[in-house]
This record gives sequence, C-alpha cells and structure tokens, in this order.
Amino acid sequence: MFLYWALNFVFVPQPVVQPRAAKIAPAEDDADRPGDEARVAAVEQEPADAAAPELDDQDQVPTEPPKLPLRLSLGSMDASSGYYLLATLNTQGAAVERLEMTERKKNGRFRYRRVDVAFGYLGYLAPQIARSMDGCEVTIVGPGTPAALAKSQTPDVADGLIVGDVIVALDNQAITTPADLDRLLSATRPGDEAILEIRRPSAEGAEGPSQSLRMVATLTEHPLDLLRLSSDGGPDEVLGNLDRLSCRVTLSQLGTRSITTGQSSIAGLGWIANAIYDHEPSAGEGGVINRSSFTLPLPAAQLGPGAKGPLTITRSYSLTPGSYLIDMDVAIRNDATEPQRLAYRLEGPNGITVEGWWYSTKISPNFFGGAAARDIIWRTQREGHRLFSGYDLLKRGKKQPNEPDEVIFGADEDDAARALKYIGIDAQYFNVAYLPPEGEPSFKGLRSAASTLAADPTQVPLHQERAVNVSFFMDSVSAEVPPGGAFRQPMRMFAGPKVPELLAPHGLEDSIEYGWFGSVSKLLGHVLHGINGLSGNYAIAIILLTVLVRGLLFPVSRKAAIHAQRMQELAPELKKINEKYKDDMEGKLRAQREFQKRVGFNPLAGCLPALLQLPIFIGLYRCLSVDIELRQAAFKSNWQWASNLAGPDMLTYWGDWLWEYLSGRGTGWLGPFFNILPIVVVVLFLVQQKMFMPPPTDEQQELTQKIMMYMTLFMALFFFRVPAGLCIYFISSSLWGIGERIIVKKTIPPPKPLAATAADIIDGTVVATKTPDKKATLADMIRERMNPEPPKALPPSKRKRPPTQK
Repeated sequence: MFLYWALNFVFVPQPVVQPRAAKIAPAEDDADRPGDEARVAAVEQEPADAAAPELDDQDQVPTEPPKLPLRLSLGSMDASSGYYLLATLNTQGAAVERLEMTERKKNGRFRYRRVDVAFGYLGYLAPQIARSMDGCEVTIVGPGTPAALAKSQTPDVADGLIVGDVIVALDNQAITTPADLDRLLSATRPGDEAILEIRRPSAEGAEGPSQSLRMVATLTEHPLDLLRLSSDGGPDEVLGNLDRLSCRVTLSQLGTRSITTGQSSIAGLGWIANAIYDHEPSAGEGGVINRSSFTLPLPAAQLGPGAKGPLTITRSYSLTPGSYLIDMDVAIRNDATEPQRLAYRLEGPNGITVEGWWYSTKISPNFFGGAAARDIIWRTQREGHRLFSGYDLLKRGKKQPNEPDEVIFGADEDDAARALKYIGIDAQYFNVAYLPPEGEPSFKGLRSAASTLAADPTQVPLHQERAVNVSFFMDSVSAEVPPGGAFRQPMRMFAGPKVPELLAPHGLEDSIEYGWFGSVSKLLGHVLHGINGLSGNYAIAIILLTVLVRGLLFPVSRKAAIHAQRMQELAPELKKINEKYKDDMEGKLRAQREFQKRVGFNPLAGCLPALLQLPIFIGLYRCLSVDIELRQAAFKSNWQWASNLAGPDMLTYWGDWLWEYLSGRGTGWLGPFFNILPIVVVVLFLVQQKMFMPPPTDEQQELTQKIMMYMTLFMALFFFRVPAGLCIYFISSSLWGIGERIIVKKTIPPPKPLAATAADIIDGTVVATKTPDKKATLADMIRERMNPEPPKALPPSKRKRPPTQK
C-alpha cells in the first residue's frame, strides 16, 4: 500500500486545489459562441468602481457612462416576518442572484439549512475588496440576517450593518479580502458572538474621514441557499461550473433578425442580458420589501439595423409571506411610431444546490440513463412528465460544442407539444420551476424551449460530471406589436422543497421519483411520519418501522427459515449423492429430485418468501432514500455525528490526509469522511451469511460461498456512502433476521421418521423392503441405498441349470 501511495504521488498528476469554483473570463472573440454570456465574471468579484463587463465590438453599448450594478433584497430572514424566502436580486439583467430558504420550525430553527457546512452564518454580504482601505466592502444586507441585527457598541449609531460598510476585523483578526472573512467565519459555530470592527464611509456628499464602529453579531445556522452562484457553492461545487445570474431576459427576434441555432443572443445584442436596469422597490406589511419593478430602455441607435424605434423591457418580482412562489412578469413595450415584430428569450434558473451529490441516491424515471444532481424536468400536454439528465446534456456539450442545447420542443411542432405546463431544474430534495399564471393550465405563446449548460464542458473534472450546472430557456412566438403596445408574459416560479403536499397543487408531484413499487414507498412513508410523530426522532422511527414490517412478515420469514434449516439437515445426504454421481450430472440431478420428492422437500419453496418480501424491502429502501424529512434529521439532536440521516454519518473527516483516489468527492471510492455505520452493516451481513448458508455439499458450492463472502466485503465500498438512515434500516433488519433465525431454529420440531409399507424406490432401484409393522426411517433408506447388501446365494437344489448346448 505504501508503494502504491508513493507511485501514485510520483507518476499520477495531482489535482489542482482551488478554494473557489473557477471563473472563466470572456474571450476577446467569442461574444457569439454558445454560452458567451456565462463567461462573464460574477458581479461580486469586481471592484465597486469597475465598469461594465468588457464586450466585443459588435456588442459595445455606446454613449452613456456605465451604470454600476446594485443588489436588493425581497423577503426577510426574520422569523416573525412569515416569509419563506429571502431573494437577492441584481440590477444587472434584472436577475435573481440568490434565493435563501428562511422557513422556521416551531423551535425557531431553520426548517431547511445547509447540511454541508457547520460554521456560523453572518448573512449574504456579497463582499468585495474595498476601494480606499483594507477590508471587505458590504454590498447587500438581507433583512433579519445576523448582519442586519448586529448590536452596535458605538454610541449614537444604530444597530446593523449597512451597504457600504467595510469590515476590517473579526474577533480582533484583521481582514483584507473576502477570503479572509470566509476563513474566519469557518472557525465559528452557530450561536457564537462575532465581534466586528467596521469602517463606515462618510455620508454621500459629506466631507470627513470614515467612522470606526464596533458591532457584535450573534451567528446562526446557515440557511439553505437554494439558488446561488457557483463560486459560493461550498465544498460540493465542482470546477467548470460558471457563475451566471438566473432568470435573465433578452430579445430573441427584432424585425427580421433572430437568434440562430447554437447562439444565445441576436448578433450584436448580447449586451442586453447583462444591461443595468432601473429599479423601483415597494414594501408590504411590516415594512419588508416584497416587490420590485425593473425597467430597461433600449434606444433604437443601440438596437442596430432592423429596429424601427426604441423599446422598453420591464420586469417585476413579488413575494408573498408563507409561500415558496415568486410572481414574475416580463414585458416588451414598443415605443416606436410604427409596429415592430418582437419576441423574447427568458432564461431559467441555475446554480440550484448540489449538496451531497457524491452520495445522494436520486434516480431517473427514464428506463435507460441515470439522474444527475441537477436535471431539467418539464411537462407538456402531449408528452407528460419528462426528465433530461445533466449527464446527457454534458455529453452533448462535449460532442457537439456548436449545438450544445437539447431542444425540448420546437416551432414546427403542434400545439399539444408546445403546451408547456411547467419547466424547471430538479435536485434531490428541491425544485425550482416556472409555472403558468394562476388559473392557466399551461403557458401560452411559446415558440420553443431547450435545456442548456451553465458550465464549460471541457473543464468539468472526470467522475464529477454529476454536479454539472444546467439551465434552460424559453422563446416566445414572434408578434407584431403596435406602437405603444406591449408583449407581456406573466408567470410564477416555485422555489422550494419536494414535499408532496406543496408540489401537488402545482402539478409537480411527479418530480418525486420513487422507482419500482412507488405505492409501497408512499404507504411506508406515511407510516414512518406517523411513528415519528409519536417518537419525536426519525432514527427511532426507522427502527420501529423496520420492526413493524419484519414483524408483519414473520410468518413468511419463518417459512423461509424452516426451509433453510431443512436444507442444512439434508445437506449430508445430498453430499453423498453428489459423491456417488460426481461423474454423472444427469444421474445426480435425477437422484436429487427423487430424494427431495421422497422426503417432501421443495427447493423452490424458499424463493417464494423472498419474492413476497422484495416489494416491501425495495419500497422501504426508496422511501428512506427520497424522503426530505430525513434530510437534516439527526440521530440525536445534540450530536454532530449522524446529524443528517439522508447523508453518511460522517464520523470524522479524513480528506486532508487520504489521497484523492479514495477520499475525493465523486472521484474517490469512499468519500471525504470516515463512516462507522456502513462497517456495522457489512459485519452483520457477514454474520447472517455465516448463519443462514447451509454447509457446502461439494467443491463447487464451497467455492460459490467463498465468492459470496468476498462479494460482501467488496460491497462495503459501495455501502460506505450509504445515508445513515438507510444504514439504521439495514442494521435493524439484520439484527431482526439474526434473532428470528435463532428463535425459529429452537422452535422447529425434530424431523419425523418416514414410514414405508412397500418397496421404497429411488432412481428406479429397490432400496428397502419393510413390512407395515416395521417402519423405515430416512436414514435407513439412505443407508440401504448407498450400501446395498450383497444378494444371498441360493441352495444347489434351487439353482437353474443352463440350457444344454447343441
């Protein structure tokens, strides 16, 4: 093993470790290549005084000085506000930059938090390097976040950070870059108090030095950031995924000009998707901003040939307390004095969470092909529910770089094919999807739709393709818009958990894929939730559910155990038959059949109980695999170990010293954590195998049993990343099976002697002749069959003479 490590280090190229996902800067000559808009670096990585992203000559926006992008928040993280979402919007593209899930439990904790991090959370600040001093400049402060609620230690200064504050130290440790802030926060825990030293610039237009402030923030758990930039994805994000804002819009047709196949914008108009919008926020109840409208004027001079006058794109987002729905609206107004033919392209969300993609058990409804951590799902009137895997999209992007998009439906298809009921990005436990307006069964006025990559397919590492970033777009039909008229598309976006009760009203319930025996899985899921309601702990509920299921199946399992015990009893006699007919396969099989028929043993009887139990066991396995309630449910509430029953128990982290071949996410056999529960599972499997297998009757069976033992040990590699909840199920089921076998073995009555009243025949040969008053046992029959007595010699008087030969 040491030699292998040494050779691996010397000859195998070592992976390049980067703390954040790679960003691909725009090339000088690829403004019209597929995905060109995705290659623009993320906004928060640019200095505050930076100009708009560089564009090619054909995409340059002349005249006016560039506007700076701004961020604004919709919703709140405050538990008393009742909002389930905190959205961060960006005026660049009027796009969604981040969505955080802020629903609370009765105890005040987040219902859905990040399970891949354990450090304290200050809030999404989108920090950037300060312009005039060392430190991180805050560009957004969400309502209700620890940063917004930080207590001021400076007299006459209100509580909470504000946009423009520069964090220069945390817990008396200096901060000069955003990486410093991330590093210091990673050493904290929820509930810790972080002491922030802040420099607040003087008010706009006022002269004088900046003000030094001191604030104390109480850190919380990290809420689940359902949508985020790839560079903020944490350890589960992979290289090659690009930072791209979600839900952007651009023109897909202007007069006779339109987006050509494989491109992302009309030639010369790629800048529209990244343009800076004017915005107007509005507050709802409690003073929380829950709606924002965006406006982008498009002068005719900037639109180039084909434009008959100026246009205006307007957009809006609106949140409602207690809901995972975001109301959206897209409109293009014709400000010219004559009609113009127009159409829009609306991009979908991207950057949905990929937490635990290297161990999750998401399956695909497609018979061939597997599901990735991010897949595109949709439903049309003609085809019903469909899923296109991120795997397949990445393969297409590699094979056909000039046409990387997978068409969902095109303009040449009938109305039923274009009657889109929903389209979205699907993850293991969460879903973000576009829905038609309330009351409408499907979208109207769509020309085409396609799935697309939000990644550079050449940069995604091998064995990490499952975490590739994907998205989609929808093109509207072109319409002749009169002067002063508008082309409008209202819609909704669902961004929430895959809870059946939440998905069903929107027709999204098919996004929960149970696989085979789905009805059994759903039934067992209801039972599991009911038991948890009584026990208050899902680990205990899994154990009790396993006991309940195995208890109901006890009569069937008992028959199987009796069958296995009978096989062990008959094994010595079967071994004798094998020895007698070791060179005659046909004779051996015939003798075995006659013997089994004589003793009343059916070798197939043990298969029936297993077939009856199979739907229940598979259904229970799938129930525990897809149930979102097991996510972040802990084995014990105050233990860090096994704090997420939907993931491995993660006893200790060993990724720092174990090489990538074993510990890498996706690239390693075992993963970055050492898990103890899979070891217990495999040990119990070996114990069961030793107890349940009958003694081998020949060398072939002995070899088969050894291979099965080695296969069980090899199976430990695959079980090592099994979620803790499934391990608890396997452990409980194995312990029940061992106890059941011990009890059944003690209760099985001893075999009764077999009676024979006439000639007993095996394989057509008389083996015993007994009178009715003298019974022959099975042992007597076998003994006589294997060791027949020599015939007795007749007296000379009764011997027949041979015929006289002539």
